[in-house]
Amino acid sequence: MDRRKFLSKPVAKTPAGSPAVDMSSEGQKRSYLTNAVLTNQEGKKFRFYDDLVKGKIVVINMMYAKCDGICPAVTSNLKRVYNGLKGRIGVDTFMYSITLKPEQDNPAAMKQFAQMHQANLPGWQFLTGNADEIETLRFRLFRWDHPGLDNDIDQHTGMLFLFNDSLSRNCKTPAMSTVRSLLKTISWMDPIPVQAERARRDAAKMVEELEREAAWANGEKWAKGAVTVGR
Repeated sequence: MDRRKFLSKPVAKTPAGSPAVDMSSEGQKRSYLTNAVLTNQEGKKFRFYDDLVKGKIVVINMMYAKCDGICPAVTSNLKRVYNGLKGRIGVDTFMYSITLKPEQDNPAAMKQFAQMHQANLPGWQFLTGNADEIETLRFRLFRWDHPGLDNDIDQHTGMLFLFNDSLSRNCKTPAMSTVRSLLKTISWMDPIPVQAERARRDAAKMVEELEREAAWANGEKWAKGAVTVGR
């Protein structure tokens, strides 16, 4: 699979046989993703596209406060992902957990859930709102185009929706993947030059580690910079 082509696909598709939704313009993204008014755990209101998504990289999951299934485990895993994104969260990357049961989860319930999981953190918002508008978001972000799956809200609690608005780049990924895998997938939302620079740094680090191991094996003193990468 060509990863770049995969990540460049439009955000969503219409039913089989219909053309894909055009997400190339800001107006089209706002129309499809909607400007549903959501309220965070502090009681502050936001428009979904204009305030929460526009110009950002976002990591979105759906959950509910009284979930006895996968929601607590997903939140704990996302807390580790949050820590791995230190320096980016609240700057260019934001995390949103949206309730699937807004009729039960008011802002106070969402805040209690966040605090219980030590996830009431800057750059990570727990959101509730109008039930119909949240149902629209659920289908547009997480639908499988399979009635049996899409009518069961629990089928959407174990997935993440990743989106870079500036590039209209998106993908879905299992929320219980390893932290390393999730951080790697989130990094695919970055522009190609940023990915290339990250790969260069990773390669340089690997060379240093190999040099250090080789020097130790030969009983020699390791000197940083003996090999230059990318020049």
